[in-house]
Amino acid sequence: MAGPDSPEHLQELIDRYNDAWNRQDVAAIGAMHTDDIVFHNHTAGERVEGRDAVSAHIAGIFGNWPGMRFSGRSLYLRDALVVQEWTATGTHAPSGKSATWDGMDILPTRDGRFARKDVYSDSVSVMRQLGLIG
Repeated sequence: MAGPDSPEHLQELIDRYNDAWNRQDVAAIGAMHTDDIVFHNHTAGERVEGRDAVSAHIAGIFGNWPGMRFSGRSLYLRDALVVQEWTATGTHAPSGKSATWDGMDILPTRDGRFARKDVYSDSVSVMRQLGLIG
């Protein structure tokens, strides 16, 4: 029988995770993280540690981007690791402007939960669409 960090189980985990992100269900997302999760958005310069702090951070993202949706572009699964490329679309609440951008998550797992989330995204494109840079 395959373990909780096998590609077979990780496919189901990432499907539930992505669905929870698209529903903006912070509790469901948090339940799929280890207690010591590290959320590091490298392009935004944001790094948060611990399930409760990461959940609060994600709630803040949803506050800034209500209705934000992700669509997958590619997915790679191997033992204890998920890597996915995605496109996000949303309306930035503070400005009222819509944006679409591409990104990638690197998600190592431990015991069937995400232990880390490293995010790399096209922040320059978002800033241009919001009119923050030319």
